Parts: sequence; C-alpha cells; structure tokens
Amino acid sequence: MPGPTAASGTASTVPGSVRVSSFAVMSLLSSLFFIWGFITVINNTLLPHLRSVFDLSYTQTTLIESVWFAAYFIASIPSARLIERVGYKRAIVTGLAIMAVGSLLMVPAARLPSYGVTLFALFVIASGITLLQVSANPYVTVVGSPETASSRLNLVQAFNSLGTTLAPLFGAYLILGRSNSGTAQANTVLTQAERLADAQAVQLPYLIVAGVLVLLAVAIARFPLPALHAGTRRVSKEVRATLSLWRHRNLVLGIPAIFIYLIAEIGVANLFINFVALPEIGNLSHEQGAHYLFLMWGGMMVGRFAGSVLMRRVAAQHVLAMASIGAFMVMLVAALGTGQVALWALVSVGLFHSVMFPTIFTLGIRGLGPLTEEGAGLLIMAIAGGALVIAQGWLADTVGLQLSFLLTAACELYVLFYAVWGARGGSHAGRPD
Repeated sequence: MPGPTAASGTASTVPGSVRVSSFAVMSLLSSLFFIWGFITVINNTLLPHLRSVFDLSYTQTTLIESVWFAAYFIASIPSARLIERVGYKRAIVTGLAIMAVGSLLMVPAARLPSYGVTLFALFVIASGITLLQVSANPYVTVVGSPETASSRLNLVQAFNSLGTTLAPLFGAYLILGRSNSGTAQANTVLTQAERLADAQAVQLPYLIVAGVLVLLAVAIARFPLPALHAGTRRVSKEVRATLSLWRHRNLVLGIPAIFIYLIAEIGVANLFINFVALPEIGNLSHEQGAHYLFLMWGGMMVGRFAGSVLMRRVAAQHVLAMASIGAFMVMLVAALGTGQVALWALVSVGLFHSVMFPTIFTLGIRGLGPLTEEGAGLLIMAIAGGALVIAQGWLADTVGLQLSFLLTAACELYVLFYAVWGARGGSHAGRPD
C-alpha cells in the first residue's frame, strides 16, 4: 500500500524507505518547469534574430517554430514508451541530457552559419522537452490529491512562466543586444559581414543553457522522487482491453483544445516582437520589443499563481471559460486597433492565456485512472499544434501581420467551447459545480 503523496502530506514515501518533504519534491519539479519554459521562450528572441541573419520571410521564420513543435508529435509516443521502460526519474534525466546536446549543437550552427543545422539543433532540444513534458505534467497531477490537481499544475506552471518571463531579458541582452539586427530599427538591411557577425551571438547563451541543464540532470539523478500511487499505474493487458480512452469526452475534446490553444499561444509569442516593431504599433527596435515580451510572459506568470489560488475556490472549467472570453476580446483589439492600445492588448493576452494549458490538461486527464499515462501522452502530443503557427506566418505574409492575429481570436473560441461543454466527463477536478 503506497505511503502519503507529495501533495497530501508533509513527506513522501519512495522506494528504499527514503522520505522527502512535499516542499522539496515540488521545488524540484518547479525547477524543471522553469528551465523548459526558459529555453522555449528564448526562441521568441531568437526568431527575429534569425529572420535578419538568414533574410527570411514570415513563413520561413515561423517554420523554425513549426519544426520545434513537430518534435512534440514525433517524440511523444517514444517518450511514453521510454517512461514505461526506465521510469519517470530516469526519463527526466534523459530529457535534460537530450536538451543539453541540442543546446551544444547551436554552437556549430552559429559558426557555419547554417539554417538547416539550426533547425536540427532546435528539433533535438524540443525532443528533450517533449520527454520532460510527458514525464512531469502527469506526474504533478497524480502525485497528490485529485481535488487540487488543477491548482497544483497551475502552481508549477507558474514557475514555467517565471522562466518564460526571464528568458526575453536574457535573450535581449545576450542575443539581440549584442547583434546589429537586434539594435537596429525595423526593416534595416544588413550587410553580409554584419549577418555573419550576428550569427555568432547565439553561441554564449546556448553554452550557458547547456551547462545549467547538465547540473540540473545531475541534481535530479541524485534525488529520491516519490513513487506514484497504485491507481495510476499501468494495468495488465487483460484489464486494459476492457478500458477505452475514447469514452472520456473530457479527453477526446481536450486533445484538440490543447492543439488549438497552442496555435494561439505560439503565434502570439513568435510574432510579438515583429508586431510591436511595426511603425503603426510601437515603432520599436527588436531589443526594445523584447522588454514588452517580458511583460507579456510576466502576465502569464502572475495569472498562473493567481489561478492556482482561485481554483481552490472556483471550479477549474469556470476559470478557463472566463480566461478564454478575456483572451478573445483583447485579441480583437490587437488585430483591429492601432498604436499603444493594440500593443498593450497583445501584452495583456498573457494574463488570460496563463491558466489555459495546465487547466485543459488536468481537465483532460481527470477520471482516467489507470489510463492516465496514455491520456497524458495524447495531450502532450497535441502540443504539436504549435507547429501550425506557420499558418499565421502565411497569413502575415498574405493579409498583413496585424490581421493575422484574428486567427488567434478564433482559437480562443474553441477553448471557451471546451470549458463550457467539452470538459464535462470523468470525475471532478477542483471544486464541484
């Protein structure tokens, strides 16, 4: 019979009778969420930089992020199978090691410089993050009480947002602030020599990231993570044959909810700096725009901390519905407004997006029992929806960057549908209606 879990008591029982405090467990898990959020959002400062270095169209620029999120689709199932073979702890360490290798590959990509090698390096990093996502998200939701699953995942996702908040400052200083393209005004044409010099700017940031990843992998390898309770472990083949994921409406409709939400989140993040640099919006340099991106991700961090508290009193699906309505409204303003009004509308969307991923995820896997691991794998695979950000890149090239954000507004409406109707099913997460 399993001992107390990390979230339900002051200590957790792990194999070998080693007891660790719930605070230590959640602190370690929070560090994982922080680091992959940090690395993911470095891309937001990297993309306008690469656009200038390689003279890319918006479609080609968003293709970089499409390759990143394609890794979620390709690597999710292998990640789930690896977890089955080696367990959560070794899978997490492996994911960090893969991310470190990908970060080191950014050094030769910058030295060449090579668009193709850059895409491959980012794909490797994203594959490592996929393994972390498949491991850590379901682990956080099932390691404690089901009633506080949404609150708990929003809490650790808030540390993910702390990473995404600090990353633009890191990227602005070490990438954009040290390059000609980053400090110049929008639409400045660089010489070939300037582009070559700019390409070298990404080496130091990714060397630092690789070092941090290795240190974190060593720390986790030495830490006794608590075992999951029996109700979430995989069942025998005979019992599994009698169960079906597709009987759970909250999961079936939650998969496209994650997929569609990621189109919205990644589209905003990737094109944010280019948007605020437009003369009719903010008329800023890319380096200046990164500081506004910091505010957008900061809003997401604040929203997740607030959501973690709010969901202890209000049903998770109700909070999700309110957030989707707010996001829809500000995206209409961003797409159709001008100047500072449109700029701050786009900044504010981070606050509304904050609770969406963790809340959809916990609503999607509630009531799955021994099917939790499989359901979580499908939800993580749906993160590949971020790869369709290339559709917004095409819209930006076709109808204009600002109007392309109408696609984001449309995505918010599906999230509202899921919150109001699609999330029903399974046992309740958070407070009952």
